[in-house]
Amino acid sequence: MAKSHISPNRATDKTIRAIDRKREQERRRMFHHAKEHADVLAKKLVQRLIDRKIIEVTSVDNIRDSIEKQLRHLSSIDEFDFQMKIAPIRTLAQDPNMVSLYITQYVIEDLIDHPDMNDIFGEDLEIYRAVDSIMRVLRPQ
Repeated sequence: MAKSHISPNRATDKTIRAIDRKREQERRRMFHHAKEHADVLAKKLVQRLIDRKIIEVTSVDNIRDSIEKQLRHLSSIDEFDFQMKIAPIRTLAQDPNMVSLYITQYVIEDLIDHPDMNDIFGEDLEIYRAVDSIMRVLRPQ
């Protein structure tokens, strides 16, 4: 029996779908781990941002609670809302950590309006690097 012809487009489509599935599974795992360890991650992140003099706050606990709430909310966020949130800084880093992008954009866009936030210093990339230094533990090796 002759082997059926495999078109290059079909093989390419199959490969692309496999890559997309793998990325989606990785993202779901990262969101799940972020939710499970939100308290520890939020505590470390706020401390890192303060140590690097990126944020200036009046109440560390309230800022930590706010970031923890965002980390817990990640697993239930709609795909469209997630993509809209990270759109302004999507090209900030090559092969970025999606959780780091989301939290970076949260710090830049939303946390600045928090009543206990005095000011945010630094460029977007500097903030991303500080956030990613904590959130990279979520990414599978």
